[in-house]
Amino acid sequence: MIKQFLLNILLTFLWVALTGTLTVVNFGFGFVLGFLILWIKERTGNDKRYFFRVPKIIGFIFFYFFEMIKANLQVAYDVITPHYFMKPGIVGLPLDAKTDFEITMLSNMISLTPGTLVVDLSTDRKVMFVHVMYLKSKEDFIKTTKQGLEKKLLEILR
Repeated sequence: MIKQFLLNILLTFLWVALTGTLTVVNFGFGFVLGFLILWIKERTGNDKRYFFRVPKIIGFIFFYFFEMIKANLQVAYDVITPHYFMKPGIVGLPLDAKTDFEITMLSNMISLTPGTLVVDLSTDRKVMFVHVMYLKSKEDFIKTTKQGLEKKLLEILR
């Protein structure tokens, strides 16, 4: 899989060099063009994980940026208005993530989102304790985090 990614990056830089224009749009077009060339070349190959994982990664990036924007707007609104709407709490989030890398990535994604912060991890590594700034319901937070962020992240990593 890393081989396809490196070839895709190489084709992207080749496209940028041939066109002579280094812009985000041209780089993105070159990446998509390289992806399509590799997909056509590797149709009969055995390892097709790369071609299923790249769209999931792109979808995850858009999902996470949307969540970041929502959280930033919520915190900014609370800071600007004269009344505070905070309802802080600590939630024990049961984990489906098993490896060190999966747990680290999930905790980083949660901590980078404004209004949430990973406080601790249980000794058996099955529960992550998260401080939530705007906690309406523990069950809702657990449900949305597990079905949203954790599920999408584990689809990419596994």
